[in-house]
Amino acid sequence: MTIIRRKAAVTPLSEEHTFFATAARGVEEVLAGEMNALGLSGVAVEKGGVRFTGDLAVCYRANLWLRTASRILVPLAEFPCDSPQSLYDGVLTVPWERYLTPDTTLAVECALRDSALTHSGFVALKTKDAIVDTLRDRFGRRPSVNPKDPDLLVNIHLAHNRCTVSLDSSGGGLDRRGYRTEAGEAPLRETLAAALVLLTGWDGSVPLVDPLCGSGTILIEAALLALNRAPGLTRERFGFQRWPGFNAPLWRQLVNDARQAERPAIAAPLMGSDRLDEVLAVARNNSRRAGVEQFISFSRGDVRNLVPPAPPGVLLTNPPYGRRLGEEGELRLFYRQIGDVLKQRCTGYTAWLFTGGLDLAREVGLKASRRIVLFNGPLECRLLKYDIY
Repeated sequence: MTIIRRKAAVTPLSEEHTFFATAARGVEEVLAGEMNALGLSGVAVEKGGVRFTGDLAVCYRANLWLRTASRILVPLAEFPCDSPQSLYDGVLTVPWERYLTPDTTLAVECALRDSALTHSGFVALKTKDAIVDTLRDRFGRRPSVNPKDPDLLVNIHLAHNRCTVSLDSSGGGLDRRGYRTEAGEAPLRETLAAALVLLTGWDGSVPLVDPLCGSGTILIEAALLALNRAPGLTRERFGFQRWPGFNAPLWRQLVNDARQAERPAIAAPLMGSDRLDEVLAVARNNSRRAGVEQFISFSRGDVRNLVPPAPPGVLLTNPPYGRRLGEEGELRLFYRQIGDVLKQRCTGYTAWLFTGGLDLAREVGLKASRRIVLFNGPLECRLLKYDIY
């Protein structure tokens, strides 16, 4: 058999396309609100994320600006899949020569749920085989696999025997802003921290206090929001920047526009405290890498001795709900002490507690005026609002 060697006919996503932004469970409506504020088209909330439509510039802007999205996927194909052969045949329907060449490296990530195929490693391997077979048949050479740092990251979502094949334009989770090279114990993802801030409605006009700030993620995300700084500006690289057909001048223009849109200052203070000096050192280093260190005041202190700025203000914190402070009894006492602090020291504030310890939250001793269900990974949590009169 004679193999016809053709030049790669790679085309960018210049035409109108449908994208899917994934998000933590419970965050979908917040993400849709962000998209509407950005003026994106075709915004439609689904379980686990939000769909929207647009061209290449829209894909770039979404990666640069969305604070609560986990990844921006470009769906290429969807088909029934209940066997290795149906998976292979379905992946073959994608014109892979449009998106990579034999000189492009690739990797495949899988998310499987309630399907006949249950081994993610096998699904990734079968997907990879179909992609490289397509390229080899067309060009006579096959691309290489680089699981750690690929030029093209392919996403497979297989649920209830239905498979969606997508490109990951983000090239990995958008929570990896680039500023947090250090983290404390059980750190909060940047995307979830941003969602918490957005859900409180805080806009930078009143003080924001986190008396259990840990590595500082909530306050850093709040500062980025108040400054109208695109969260993607601190990220080293996105997946689409390594695609054939990457429009570098367009990307530079979008980055310049984002920098021009920044505000120079924040009207009200952001204050964080923690008991441990080493934890505060991490928070300060993270805020410095994020470029917001001048807007956040970190200090050593126990939450029981909190003295917030004069009201009105917002208190937002993520108290421990595992075993970090010891046994169950100690944690219950700690939550009671948080409640006492809110009642005695935070009059005129709106307080928000984010916790996975639903039994512990009852120890606060205040009636929550709002309860929002969110998921921190697989763990069901609550964001609880308390109006302190």
